[in-house]
Amino acid sequence: MRSYMKLISAVLGVLFVVAIAGLRGSSAASNAPAIGSAAPDFTLNSQEGRAVSLHDFKGKWVVLYFYPKDFTTGCTIEAHNFQRDLAQYEQKNAVIVGVSVQDEDSHQKFCTKEGLSFKLLADTKQDVSTQYDSVMTYNEAKYSARHTFLIDPQGKVQKVWLEVKPDKHSEEVLATLTQLQGSSASK
Repeated sequence: MRSYMKLISAVLGVLFVVAIAGLRGSSAASNAPAIGSAAPDFTLNSQEGRAVSLHDFKGKWVVLYFYPKDFTTGCTIEAHNFQRDLAQYEQKNAVIVGVSVQDEDSHQKFCTKEGLSFKLLADTKQDVSTQYDSVMTYNEAKYSARHTFLIDPQGKVQKVWLEVKPDKHSEEVLATLTQLQGSSASK
């Protein structure tokens, strides 16, 4: 009986650690903005060559997603799914904003070819990707890492995804947005 209780206690301990890690939405080693903190403001140029700032979206939910590169398979799938679900985001007072290190011209071509109508921002100096701890190096080149931050209408980070699967990500974000809006409506 004693060993059974130790086993149950160990399993519950592991489940607790896993649950806490899931709630945090990020690893302990990450320097990404924490849940509940103010999302760092920034200004970058969009695919239209216009300056876009995070504070421009005050009063709206913002899905700020970082992605490695225009025209790559995973990034195209992720962008298509956000575009496919765009009307649902708009119904929830949310905007989609993508960030990568390519320039405005690359983003414009990507949007045109793939039929994307949301903002893609050019972080050519990796400043914003660095600010959000979303930079990775591949073959000695710097790219934005595939991370997503869900920011509430007051500008606070409500959810962080540091391990994103492009094919299911939009559905995950929508489900979380629905859950968060439901819980804030009941307060």
